[in-house]
Amino acid sequence: MAQLWGGRFTKATDQMVFDFNASIRFDSRLFRQDVEGSIAHAAMLARQGILSKEDKDAIINGLQGILKDVESDRLPIDMTQEDVHSFVEAKLIERIGDAGKRLHTGRSRNDQVALDMRLYTRERLLETDRLLKGLLEVLLHTMEENLDTYMPGFTHLQKAQPITLAHHYGAYFEMFRRDRGRLSDIYHRMNYCPLGAGALAGTTYPLDREYTAKLLGFDGATRNSLDSVADRDYLIEFLAALSTIMMHLSRFSEEIILWNSNEYQFVELDDAYSTGSSIMPQKKNPDIAELVRGKTGRVYGALLSLLTTMKGLPLAYNKDMQEDKELSFDAMDTVTDCVALFTGMLRTIRFHKERMARSAMNGFTNATDAADYLVNKGVPFRDAHGIIGRLVLYCIDRDKAIDELSLEELRSICPKFDEDLYEAISLKTCVEKRLTLGGPGKEAMRKVIEEYRAYLSEDHNTRRRLPMREITDGNRKKDRRRSI
Repeated sequence: MAQLWGGRFTKATDQMVFDFNASIRFDSRLFRQDVEGSIAHAAMLARQGILSKEDKDAIINGLQGILKDVESDRLPIDMTQEDVHSFVEAKLIERIGDAGKRLHTGRSRNDQVALDMRLYTRERLLETDRLLKGLLEVLLHTMEENLDTYMPGFTHLQKAQPITLAHHYGAYFEMFRRDRGRLSDIYHRMNYCPLGAGALAGTTYPLDREYTAKLLGFDGATRNSLDSVADRDYLIEFLAALSTIMMHLSRFSEEIILWNSNEYQFVELDDAYSTGSSIMPQKKNPDIAELVRGKTGRVYGALLSLLTTMKGLPLAYNKDMQEDKELSFDAMDTVTDCVALFTGMLRTIRFHKERMARSAMNGFTNATDAADYLVNKGVPFRDAHGIIGRLVLYCIDRDKAIDELSLEELRSICPKFDEDLYEAISLKTCVEKRLTLGGPGKEAMRKVIEEYRAYLSEDHNTRRRLPMREITDGNRKKDRRRSI
């Protein structure tokens, strides 16, 4: 419904303009954050003597009733309102009368919107972090179970050197751990409350912004009112972090897709995470991995969209910033779904360990170890490199692996070879003698796994806001937050 905006306007907004301007279709998901922020604001106003206790109680009880009714589906959100903030305020005034009109004292729609979006983004950030922790738990369990599962390591998609599945999964553990670190950094930068900044220049009312921030679980209040309503850096950072998470998931998905192919046959995907073909009955397609790979571009698009929206905006608030929501919400939903589904797919995957080991034995993945063997026999590395190159050509011509050659054949290439070569270039030796930190050797991996387990047990990326019911007039409840 078109609106008449106070005394400044003499006629209602054109209906098409109203519809184009309205945001309730997508910002209705900020409903709970809007109510929580309003309750904190009312509690602060009463504490400062700006609201009477009676008005404060009526407002808080009214807001809690609206929240309860909406969340229990007894009260549908009115989609004819311009935005969710208008809906909440209109419903509050309808229920409690003039007291509801006093709620907006000392705040603007600008700092209200900024608060709601920051609260919502903070919750989604913590949700993403929890999902990543679950993914890391699955990765770590697989690592612990596969210290002796040999497989080829690749460069340029060509077999390079033998590693283990534990070592390969460890690379992704590092990626997703870095992702959690980025989320933690973002959390600390964004966890300041913009409420009280007003439209752009604060207010003449004696607000206690630090108290409002404490009630809502922030580390403090923002320090510049212009920046408070104009800032979307935290959202851009979050979308950048989500894009990086999706990039990691996409790389992993690509490998799962390859490993699942007939040519590799390294893995068997669970039926619950695969689909068939409408025409080819033999097919079992890795659709979840493919969709995760495909949806990565969708998340990138949200980041680029918001960067483009913000790049030319003067201070302070501009209506362009309403465009921060739709694609951002979609990106958050997409990443949440992708991490959850990918975790389930990894949890149920089966590995063809013998096939992986056979693949590691082919392709001359032990060639570097054969060169190191000659170095240990006194041959300069560059000479050893050339000798093994000729040896590989000899093997290719005869369709043999290095360890399938007789000692006589080996010595025809280089007299330094002896019987101990066969043990030196076995898969077990090639892997387990690589004991430098970060390598695939069993003892090195065990130390890293121990570190990973300690990291996950710390649960250091957890923080909670004070629940709304703990906001009471003049009573500072103890902040139960834990550091992220």
